[in-house]
Amino acid sequence: MTPVLAPMAGAAISLSAVPDPVFSQAMMGPGAAIDPAREPGLALAPISGTIVKLHPHAYVIVGADGRGVLVHLGIDTVQLKGAGFELLADEGDLVPAGQPVVSWNPAAIEAGGRSPICPVVALDAPASSVLRVAAGPVHAGDELFQWG
Repeated sequence: MTPVLAPMAGAAISLSAVPDPVFSQAMMGPGAAIDPAREPGLALAPISGTIVKLHPHAYVIVGADGRGVLVHLGIDTVQLKGAGFELLADEGDLVPAGQPVVSWNPAAIEAGGRSPICPVVALDAPASSVLRVAAGPVHAGDELFQWG
């Protein structure tokens, strides 16, 4: 079992509640989402591993077991072309769970007409492998789900 941590504080919600069909229908894999606190903050590494993809709005970390976790900061935020995000790590970095990866402001994302909801996805995993999914308030670094 691999614990996947909440990359930021907010309310843990079902992936099915994400306002984007790619995430809500778990096309990339199962997981959960966070409706983040509306204040400037940090998005953390949900697992220990290597940052294999790093964009201002999203990142993928692959653990030593080869499992990858995607964190997507808001919906349709790729359209911002990096505006409002600050990278705090580099692609290829080995990071411990809980290390800051991106600085961002969910309130600014929402003020720009986009959803700040953050899917956290166990990439290419069977739905049955994600267990003990959190619901309700979470702090950054709390367990969001277990990947069995």
